[in-house]
Amino acid sequence: MRSWWRVLTRFIKGFHFRNIQVLISSSSITITVLVVVLASLMLYGRFSKVAEENAYLNLKQIVEQVNSNLELYVSGMEDIFNVTQDKIGQASNVSHNELLGEQMDTILSTREDLVSIALFTNDGQLVNSVPAQPMRKNTKLTEQNWFDAALLMPGTLQFTPPHIQNLFKSDYRWVVSMSKMIDYRDETGMREGVLVIDFNFRTIDQLSQRVSLGKNGYVYIIDGIGNIVYHPQQQLIYAGLKYENLEPVLNYTYGSYLDDQNGEQRIITIQTVKTVGWKIIGVAYADEFLSTKKELADFLYQFLLMSIMIILIINIYVSAKISNPLRRLEQSVKQVEKGDFSTHISVGGAYEVEQLSKRFNLMLRRIRELMDQIIQEQEAKRKSEFDVLQSQINPHFLYNTLNSITRMAEMGRNKEVVTTITSLSRFFRLSLSKGKPIITVKDELEHIRHYLIIQSIRFKNKFHYEIKADEAVLDCQTLKLILQPLIENSIHHGIENSVEEGMIFIHAHLQDEKLIFTIRDNGIGMTKEQLAKLLSGDIRSESGSGVGVFNVQTRIQLYYGKSYGLHYESEPEEGTIVTITLPVQRSDDHKTGGSVNES
Repeated sequence: MRSWWRVLTRFIKGFHFRNIQVLISSSSITITVLVVVLASLMLYGRFSKVAEENAYLNLKQIVEQVNSNLELYVSGMEDIFNVTQDKIGQASNVSHNELLGEQMDTILSTREDLVSIALFTNDGQLVNSVPAQPMRKNTKLTEQNWFDAALLMPGTLQFTPPHIQNLFKSDYRWVVSMSKMIDYRDETGMREGVLVIDFNFRTIDQLSQRVSLGKNGYVYIIDGIGNIVYHPQQQLIYAGLKYENLEPVLNYTYGSYLDDQNGEQRIITIQTVKTVGWKIIGVAYADEFLSTKKELADFLYQFLLMSIMIILIINIYVSAKISNPLRRLEQSVKQVEKGDFSTHISVGGAYEVEQLSKRFNLMLRRIRELMDQIIQEQEAKRKSEFDVLQSQINPHFLYNTLNSITRMAEMGRNKEVVTTITSLSRFFRLSLSKGKPIITVKDELEHIRHYLIIQSIRFKNKFHYEIKADEAVLDCQTLKLILQPLIENSIHHGIENSVEEGMIFIHAHLQDEKLIFTIRDNGIGMTKEQLAKLLSGDIRSESGSGVGVFNVQTRIQLYYGKSYGLHYESEPEEGTIVTITLPVQRSDDHKTGGSVNES
């Protein structure tokens, strides 16, 4: 729980619209919530429609069941009426016919819901009845609905709405009457009369009350002109209370619609009893039958709130898992900005962040390695420069040269003294070169020429030399003092120990866009082992500058890279060839004065 609280606290503190955690959380939450809301609305629309259709279908099936039962019941009553009519039509005299009486008693006893069977003349006189009971006075028989309907539509069976049976002196009963004009025989012959059969209204009441349309729903029946045949509040209706709005009902033969009564929505479902033209109307309250729709809305609302809360928590947690490694990486970068290259971040989080953290750590390690390498190279470079400076003022070389000048002066060789002193002064002037490490090829060759003049005088012309340079290379730039250690090595290790007259050839030219120096001597040469020691710095001259071949190689590669440097070719008693490869770099300010060729 505390970890969740810390994540939420960091999220609130670090809230900024450009913050990656805020961007991830807000975008994913927005998209997910929109999808959930859209899905919820679609589900609600779909399921609510299905629930509403099911509610209407359920009501329709219930009312159809009532209609089916009522049609079956009415059909049975019609059959009884037809049987009775047939029996009366077969009787020779209905007035005093015991057999007909027995037959009518039998018909009456077959159904508990049959109340009475009676035959009247057209003027309302009783011809025969079962059970045989005296009639009430002042019944106004000819004014009753069932009698008038039979006379108005002869040959058609008429059904009357429920009414109180008041023909005979017995209990007052609620009945429904079936009446029809029929033919019968009496003493006078064939006559027309009205047959009426009353059946108990309670049966229709029971058929209708069996229906369950929710807690408050009900079913009622009307005839074709809007008279109420049955209603659960029958007594209130007969008392004069207008309980139902029958106007829209009369316009429907079959179907359902919503009706708003006193602020309550009711679902009205209508079926027509085809045999009698009655309409069965089912009334169900929408809030009961459409409760599934409301429950679904409540469920989806709760589901939506719960989903948003879960999505919010998960997104904040996931975005924190993604952004926290990035924050740590950001802090590490800030430490690097401050110059702390020893920082290290933990590798974790998403795959991409993990890979980025690994690469960052590798980058820092590589930077530290490069820094250490730069430090080492700078130290080596400073040491090499120090060695070069030492070579510029090497006391041993200077002592030997001055000693040679003294001997030549004593011997009266003044011209050689002047030449040596002049070359020595120019040699040191070019060696210093105002402290610049880079000079032109022309100056480097001039420097080595004066060095060779001094050395040839010292060694009493034991060797000869030749310097050759293409005009195109004279204004190129080169490291200073890279030729002297190599020529010094040729003199002291190659020519000095040779019995033959020595020869040193120096050539500067361009080849494949590179500056090439070639030094060739005819000295005693070197074995592969001696050459390896020379290149590794193990062989050093005791009388020379002390810089060595190794330091020349190191200086070149420090300045120009590993692809440049020295290449030796040497065989014992064959001599040695040294090739120096440098990049072509020119000085715009330097003005050349022609090629250098001297022997």
